[in-house]
Amino acid sequence: MAIRINTVGLDADDTLWHNETLFRLTQERFCDLLSDRADPETLMSRLAEVEARNLRLYGYGVKGFTLSMIETAMELTHGEAPASVVREILAAGREMLNEPVEPLPGVESALAALSRDYRLVLITKGDLLHQEQKLAASGLGDLFVAVEIVSEKTASTYSAVFDRHGSGPGRAVMCGNSVRSDILPALEAGAFAAHVPYPITWAHEHAEPPVSHPRFAELASIRELPAWVAGLG
Repeated sequence: MAIRINTVGLDADDTLWHNETLFRLTQERFCDLLSDRADPETLMSRLAEVEARNLRLYGYGVKGFTLSMIETAMELTHGEAPASVVREILAAGREMLNEPVEPLPGVESALAALSRDYRLVLITKGDLLHQEQKLAASGLGDLFVAVEIVSEKTASTYSAVFDRHGSGPGRAVMCGNSVRSDILPALEAGAFAAHVPYPITWAHEHAEPPVSHPRFAELASIRELPAWVAGLG
């Protein structure tokens, strides 16, 4: 049965612009700084543990990641991390916050096409100030009718957002790169969901795509999104 879609939600990081690539490069820099303490695999594992432990305290984003790197360094050095290491970690965090934002290929044209027929809502996790800065720097802000920066993406989150900015999840689509955050809870809320994979996925966001779900689609590129959404109606 055809559904008249009126709202399209879009994730930001690694859906509209690069994000995880910057985190991976900074993790490699972190491993170099502490190479005398442990091998890269051990360092990455310890950092992932600290990050997961701190999510409920710091939330998502560069600032929490930077604090987790410092905390990991302190644990590995038994509280005696050299000042030079801490300075380098802080510098790496500042560089991530100041990194230029450039939309991924196909994003601008896809969003321009969608904005002619649907309400576009940005739905993203992360630090409020930094996400607002990235959206402004991307040049995409005028295409969205609303921006929702949330602490977690759950079914209730999507239900509330699509009720607030549309006609409920049943007439909405969510598009993003994370199956765990962008796809599964949106489907649970009753929305349609389109997965556009990014080459790198943060370990915390791994989940299996629900390939047999009738409201789910796996797209090779965001360029395919306007046609898929139009086909729903």
